[in-house]
Amino acid sequence: MEEKFLQIDGNKIRYLESGNSKNTLVLIHGLGASAERWSHVIPLFSDSFRVVVPDLIGFGHSDKPTVDYTPDFFSDFLENFFSQSGISRPNIIGSSLGGQIAVEYASSHSQDIEKLVLVSPAGMMKQSTPALDAYIMAALYPNELSAKNAFEMMEGSGNDVKPEIVNEFVERMQLPNAKLAFMSTILGLKNSSSITSKLQSISVPTLIIWGGNDPVIPINYADDFVSAIQDCRFYRMDGCGHTPYVQNPYLFTSKVLEFLNGT
Repeated sequence: MEEKFLQIDGNKIRYLESGNSKNTLVLIHGLGASAERWSHVIPLFSDSFRVVVPDLIGFGHSDKPTVDYTPDFFSDFLENFFSQSGISRPNIIGSSLGGQIAVEYASSHSQDIEKLVLVSPAGMMKQSTPALDAYIMAALYPNELSAKNAFEMMEGSGNDVKPEIVNEFVERMQLPNAKLAFMSTILGLKNSSSITSKLQSISVPTLIIWGGNDPVIPINYADDFVSAIQDCRFYRMDGCGHTPYVQNPYLFTSKVLEFLNGT
């Protein structure tokens, strides 16, 4: 993986890139995360795709300006990122917050996307869950104990979480303006309008993957997405929580490649 940087509206944006295919796959992380969240699957996809993985503006090691982090703001960021990095007609995978951002973008840019994959996407759930509450507390008061507790709850399996995931999260949330961007994003999601009409305007082929044991955004919200998107497939990953691409990367990759390759 090669670490790269570019400028968008005066803000430095970091991203990872791997592979040299003519076909591009963009991975969009969730709330409070960074490009490294996809590290288990980047090598698996890079044999078939040029894989591009940004740190969203406000997160990871990208700049964190003092702005309102609304879904529209992130969609505009994605459009600018594609333009600046020379990406055209990518396949897009978005997880959680990244899924909602991908929906926002695809609702008005379906003609610019090959295929879309949404992993436990945000957008429908307006009330919180205990796992999400624990994650928010870990972001506001980042330490090893609070972060470990949050990630174990989010995984939904009872297994231990790798120390590097915990430590990297704590380090990221201690960066300047990290908490501001995190909480502004939470408020932006909470106050956003229903995305049902935006889902209905997506014409690009779409796959939705959801962890069967997801305690952050429960799987019962999947029907709202599947029924609203015109050309949609669904796969339930049993035994996984909120990030199935971390918990079972090989199964996740195989299902995504089947969809992207049309098999």
